[in-house]
Amino acid sequence: MRVLLSGHRGFVGRHLHAAINDRGWDVTGIDLADGSGDALDFFRTDDTRYDLAIHCAAIVGGRASIDGSPLGVATNLALDAWYMRWLARTGTPRAVYFSSSAAYPVALQQPGEIHQLAETDIDYANPGRPDATYGLAKLAGEQLCHYAAAEGVQMAILRPFSGYGEDQDDCYPFPAFIQRAKQRQDPFEIWGSGDSTRDWIHIDDLVGATIEAVEWGITGPINLGWGRATSFNELAHLVTKQAGYTPQLKHLHAAPQGVHHRVCDPSRMLDVYRPRVTLEEGMQRALNT
Repeated sequence: MRVLLSGHRGFVGRHLHAAINDRGWDVTGIDLADGSGDALDFFRTDDTRYDLAIHCAAIVGGRASIDGSPLGVATNLALDAWYMRWLARTGTPRAVYFSSSAAYPVALQQPGEIHQLAETDIDYANPGRPDATYGLAKLAGEQLCHYAAAEGVQMAILRPFSGYGEDQDDCYPFPAFIQRAKQRQDPFEIWGSGDSTRDWIHIDDLVGATIEAVEWGITGPINLGWGRATSFNELAHLVTKQAGYTPQLKHLHAAPQGVHHRVCDPSRMLDVYRPRVTLEEGMQRALNT
């Protein structure tokens, strides 16, 4: 199977690239990071038909980038639009679009009782306000997927929650916490109040679920997560316990925080894939690297 993988040097992309190679699929990667191509230019000009396309290329960079560079992140609107046009133009029959949990309405992610976000919580006719321009671009991308599907493309829409792993850039919370624990930071800094929650999924499971979604022919949106709510305070306690010390927690209330609760209902994913790497195991792997 001939596969086009955009953003193949990014965190998700490089792990997917390895998994695709392991299956013996013929993969072509494009990424600005290694000079193999600009995905935006590729989608504008290329006419090659692939058996499968997986679109990982995006501008993100963690919460600081989402809040601090909204116009830069909005470039994803153009990138995704040209991806859909390329799919329709080339007649590529199967495709994956990496959306995000940021596409969900922020009204469902407020303090109080935790609402487990289900795929049906995004109503395309009345979607609600997503999280910043990053979420807006992903929501628009999802809607464009339906137009690509109308052109005959079998579209899988993946909504990862908080993906993490040992080799993730430290502008994201998990690797930042790992580095602080390795340095035995005391006090241990946490952005915000620490009681907001996230749903963590290891990169091995994110990739495994993606491959299964492709092989099962999943169409439409599917959450990628455990459905386990973990506060940043709890995350700090877990990682410092595994690192063998007990620091004081120092909350940076002026730092970017994002929504309060972001936890998924994983039911649809569990029909095709069950995650294997617990948060505790993922922490230990990262601390050991």
